[in-house]
Amino acid sequence: MLQKNQIIEGVIEALSHEGAGIARHEGMAVFVPTTAVGDRLRIKVVKVLASRAYGIVHQLVARSPHRVENDCPAFPRCGGCALRHISYEAEAAQKGDWLRENLARIGGVSPELEPPMPSPASARYRNKAQFPVREAGGEIRVGFFAGRSHALIPVEDCLLQPAFFADICAAVIRYMEQCGVRAYDEASHRGAVRHIYLRHAAQTGQVMVCLAVNADSLPQTDMLLKELRHACPAVATVVLSHNRKQTNVILGDRLTVLSGAGKIEDVLCGVRVRISPLSFYQVNRDAAELLYREALRYAAPDRDDLLLDLYCGAGTIGLSMAHAVKRVVGVETVPQAVDDARRAALENDIGNTRFLRGDAARAADELRKEGLRPDIVVLDPPRKGADPALLRTMADMAPRKIVYISCNSATLSRDAKQLLELGYAPVRARAVDLFPRTAHAEAVMLLERRSVVSKK
Repeated sequence: MLQKNQIIEGVIEALSHEGAGIARHEGMAVFVPTTAVGDRLRIKVVKVLASRAYGIVHQLVARSPHRVENDCPAFPRCGGCALRHISYEAEAAQKGDWLRENLARIGGVSPELEPPMPSPASARYRNKAQFPVREAGGEIRVGFFAGRSHALIPVEDCLLQPAFFADICAAVIRYMEQCGVRAYDEASHRGAVRHIYLRHAAQTGQVMVCLAVNADSLPQTDMLLKELRHACPAVATVVLSHNRKQTNVILGDRLTVLSGAGKIEDVLCGVRVRISPLSFYQVNRDAAELLYREALRYAAPDRDDLLLDLYCGAGTIGLSMAHAVKRVVGVETVPQAVDDARRAALENDIGNTRFLRGDAARAADELRKEGLRPDIVVLDPPRKGADPALLRTMADMAPRKIVYISCNSATLSRDAKQLLELGYAPVRARAVDLFPRTAHAEAVMLLERRSVVSKK
């Protein structure tokens, strides 16, 4: 039996879905972070459970061919990246393997699995960042929370994000210091600035600065705007998001626009889209274009098709496919995102769309009762996956195809199992990496009604 602090030898045979290496000792799995498949190690055991153990690298005896030098001083403490120590080629291949494993183990399905699609860039690709702001040692700090904690790891420049995000954070700190604005303290629920929330539109260059504040207002906001414009002339709008609740949720329900329109604009798949603070928009624009083109290829629509776009966010998927179908109906629960989708349709002169606000499951059921019969359903739910009631409603609508986009292959696999029971067979799937250097990836899957599949 393994003991805490015991030193053992092992070889990393696989990576867990969280990115930790897996070695085996007398049949027990030992999880070791920041290791690569093929590493030969001496491992210090730090925790032992009934069926598994956890360890850290005591000595790297022989390096894996996939291992690369770490180029980020905050890795792995900040909890953002999990795979920064292996080559990007190995990472992309691993994400394809994770998709295959989940589909088989959780879903019990084995569609044709196409090669994983890597991101066009593995660095500086993120167009969104949320930096907690705290005080430590009498200084205002920004950074990221360590994994599974709210311990702030100061990060001056995250290599996943544009370099000018660091300049913006520094400008906010200067303003706070000059104007006596305090950072938020979770224990006392005092202090004003909780998070610095940044969004960047790569095609237009526009930048949004949103401060999540535990206050109704901030003093001397003209000084804040001056500092921001000096640090980053591309700042197009500055917004306060008022959040006075004791919660881990970052943004509040009320917004105050300090400058600009409160939104920025980007171009995705040829469609100009508006992005408000609460709008869903993929964090990796260039890889998102690849993902949406794959989704369109999987859908392979006819010109007379009706397409139902569920969890549609700001409408980016439906708008990008509108040219290929007769009509698009989108459903989204966030009112600002629905407004953005409707305005984008008008501004892009896309007249064959209808965007509805509502919970996806309830709205789909209402549409079904109205007699809506989509030929194709596209859905892109949050990490928790789709509501089982929604899956049943989709099946009742009897679309020819379902194209399921997911940022969590575990819940995708679970839902694929239910859809198979409801008469929809998984045909093909592919991992598309929108989150390089992390343990996350998107996936797209095509499911077809069994009566359609059987005719092929």
